[in-house]
Amino acid sequence: MGNLLDQINSSQDLKRLSREELPRLAEEIREEIINTVSRTGGHLASSLGVVELTIALHYVFNTPEDKLIWDVGHQSYAHKLLTGRRKEFETLRQFRGISGFLKREESPYDTYGAGHSSTSISSALGIAEALRFKGKDNKVIAIIGDGSLTAGISFEGLNQVGDRKRDLIVVLNDNTMSISSSVGALSSFLSRKLTGRFITGLRRELKSFLRSIPSIGEDVYNVLKRAEDSFKSFITPGILFEGLGFYYVGPIQGHRIDVLLEAFENLKKWERPILLHILTTKGKGYLPAEKNPANFHGVGPFKIDTGEPISKGSQPPSYTEVFGRTMVSLAKKDKRIVGITAAMPEGTGLDRFGKEFPDRFYDVGIAEQHGIAFAAGMAAEGFRPVSAIYSTFLQRAYDQILHDVCLQNLPVVFALDRGGIVGEDGPTHHGLFDLSYLRHIPNMIVMAPKDENELQHMLKTALECDRPASLRYPRGKGHGVSLDTEIKSLPLGKAEVLQEGGDLAIVGIGSTVYPAWEAARRLSRSGIEVTVVNSRFVKPLDTELLCSLAKKVKTIITVEENILQGGFGSAVLELLAEKDIPGVRVKRLGIDDRFVEHGPVDRLRKEYGIDAEGIERAVREMLGERGRKRK
Repeated sequence: MGNLLDQINSSQDLKRLSREELPRLAEEIREEIINTVSRTGGHLASSLGVVELTIALHYVFNTPEDKLIWDVGHQSYAHKLLTGRRKEFETLRQFRGISGFLKREESPYDTYGAGHSSTSISSALGIAEALRFKGKDNKVIAIIGDGSLTAGISFEGLNQVGDRKRDLIVVLNDNTMSISSSVGALSSFLSRKLTGRFITGLRRELKSFLRSIPSIGEDVYNVLKRAEDSFKSFITPGILFEGLGFYYVGPIQGHRIDVLLEAFENLKKWERPILLHILTTKGKGYLPAEKNPANFHGVGPFKIDTGEPISKGSQPPSYTEVFGRTMVSLAKKDKRIVGITAAMPEGTGLDRFGKEFPDRFYDVGIAEQHGIAFAAGMAAEGFRPVSAIYSTFLQRAYDQILHDVCLQNLPVVFALDRGGIVGEDGPTHHGLFDLSYLRHIPNMIVMAPKDENELQHMLKTALECDRPASLRYPRGKGHGVSLDTEIKSLPLGKAEVLQEGGDLAIVGIGSTVYPAWEAARRLSRSGIEVTVVNSRFVKPLDTELLCSLAKKVKTIITVEENILQGGFGSAVLELLAEKDIPGVRVKRLGIDDRFVEHGPVDRLRKEYGIDAEGIERAVREMLGERGRKRK
């Protein structure tokens, strides 16, 4: 037998297979995903959990004319394999390869691109409304996970869909709810049969007949309707969605292709809001991922036979690890410290804190807005909440940062993991905007450590400054520097001079400091002497030091792993303009006006000229003739 997957480059090719061949296709897709992700890394468990669902959706619906909107998009690997990207799949998440998320530029099947959760229902309704205006009757299906339903935006979307009574299908992919097999089987049977045309028509006729009986008909109908709703709500959570205006179906088995096909064939004939609840297993078909789905949510390269990561030898601790340890150390001495995260205890390193201080740890789910307002409430009563959230996800809570925290000048600490370029997850996950979206807010302190040792001191500084404070740090391992046993607060707004030189000054922040230092060492071999400054603070800046440098060397290069507009370099320019220092030249290195693609972190830093080589090149260009003569 030939490989079925090799025959498929579109949903039309998929439809040529018989239904009996689809389970075998599912096995081939899983094998391809496991083999590829073991080499490239990626989101494994979630993609393995939706293989049958993906096949059924493309088999029943007329994609891409019918629109599939995948929430987040990191579970889209089977979707990519079925829609023309099978040959390119080996380039998954590689520099200039295909994305690990949905990408509209990549395929007409990628209706909507997203990397942050819980947006699928709202965007699906927008697409459905647009199609209605165009006079088209294509189906729109949003696929959302149970975790994504913890975000308020999901319920805002559900509410409007139900209110407008639009023809839209929401597939709830539930891979955590515990429902016994007997109840699941019964509910699956009922849901499948209740979607059929005969029983649906019979219910409509019965409703009409009962209501036509004089005097008692309406009452009889209402009694029966309440009995049906009560039975459904007893064995399923459907009453919640029914209350929002949806017809609830489920839960059904999400790894039974025959069950999924029957349900979708029935549901596509309806023209009303429908929520189909399916039960799946994260990591389905790969035992290590089934046993530890959290560990296989996002993985690097691993050994297929054991699931163990491919060893890179002895590595320094990551910034995330150092943050987690420091939180525990500081919290032992200060009972006011609480830890807050948004569905990422392991990813942010707060799992260690949660085990040590379970009563002072809060995982609010995928609800960053709520989490920050919650932190503000605790801070208002004298506590010191630390909100550990990835830089890119904190964007979702901008109003709460400004209105609930900073306006009231409350001492909430924002620990921004994954600040800067994060690598293969790409533009939706790079933390390249926080320096810009935080520094302009009154009362906010903005910091970034040069290494993991400075991180622990910076966290203590943030906790003791008695006002809103943020510190951002990069993904991955530290520099391997030794960690001070005593954690001390840093002088607020004071930079650190790492070396002095009279030709030019490089002022770096966070992850760019060590590359700047390395560039200076290279330049010294050519007789170019450079001052290197670790700014530490984006706000407040070290005004005295920066103005002194501007007057002395007259030439400054700022380096940041952030978008240039409104970032660290902009802050330095604003300061020098305000102080009206004559004759100073400033060049800013960072990310220009674009979204950064996916790829290895080192490769992307080189691409945007913020590695040691790029900084050295910028210095030589800035010095002109002097730089060229001393090469």
